[in-house]
Amino acid sequence: MEDKTHVKINNLLYSCVDQKQRGNEQFVHEHALGYIIAGETHVLTNNGVHVIGEGTIGLIRRNQLLKTIKVPPANGEYKSINIYLTQDYLRRYSIEHQIEPIEKHNGELNRHLTADPFLKGYFDSLMPYFTHKQQMSPALSDLKTNEAIELLLRSDPGLKDFLFDFSEPYKIDLEAYMNQHYMYNVSSSHFAKLTGRSLASFKRDFERIFKLPPGQWLQQKRLSEAYYLIKQLGRKPSEVYLDVGFENLSHFSFAFKNTYGIAPSMV
Repeated sequence: MEDKTHVKINNLLYSCVDQKQRGNEQFVHEHALGYIIAGETHVLTNNGVHVIGEGTIGLIRRNQLLKTIKVPPANGEYKSINIYLTQDYLRRYSIEHQIEPIEKHNGELNRHLTADPFLKGYFDSLMPYFTHKQQMSPALSDLKTNEAIELLLRSDPGLKDFLFDFSEPYKIDLEAYMNQHYMYNVSSSHFAKLTGRSLASFKRDFERIFKLPPGQWLQQKRLSEAYYLIKQLGRKPSEVYLDVGFENLSHFSFAFKNTYGIAPSMV
């Protein structure tokens, strides 16, 4: 079925929704430059909810986990545009413009760039292409991507460190990371990458530390957190299953009953 709430043209994505909607992708593969035209984006973190308001322009770094909710304004629609700056494209750009790759960017993962009028004008120039998709050729898409990079570097030359670090995550404390991020519904291969391991090394280290395979441990950890949220905090199963990392309510209810002997609605 065609998704009419999102229009994707090459590396550009336009979103328009009239009710709250969770973001589908929780693993950020590539850098993303985004503009919220109307409504709010709620970013769910371990430290609470961070609200990003209408008119915000931001740059999000790759290789991180994010949970987001698109929230439309009262009696209106949430609208946003994102342009994805892929590693392949940035590598080509760095070669063409003789930019030396950065060894490791250790700065912030996300940047707010709202005050830049040139970036605002750039996003305004993209709008017609989402209503006339046939007008965006691959060559024009490359031109608009080049324009985005040029404007970012014009806005802040220091963003060169952010954009042109092509290194991958280094090996980190697996136990601490998983205990902080188990509620993200992503694959073991993504967890492996984010903790600086091959998939085989991740599984081996995981079983050594937790004495269980990743899938089994993740389900137990998520169910335990769900039980606490329902029993102790009085939250509804329909409110918690996504928060703890389950993909759908029926799978969550089945797994919960198998573990605790009762349906989550009966706790």
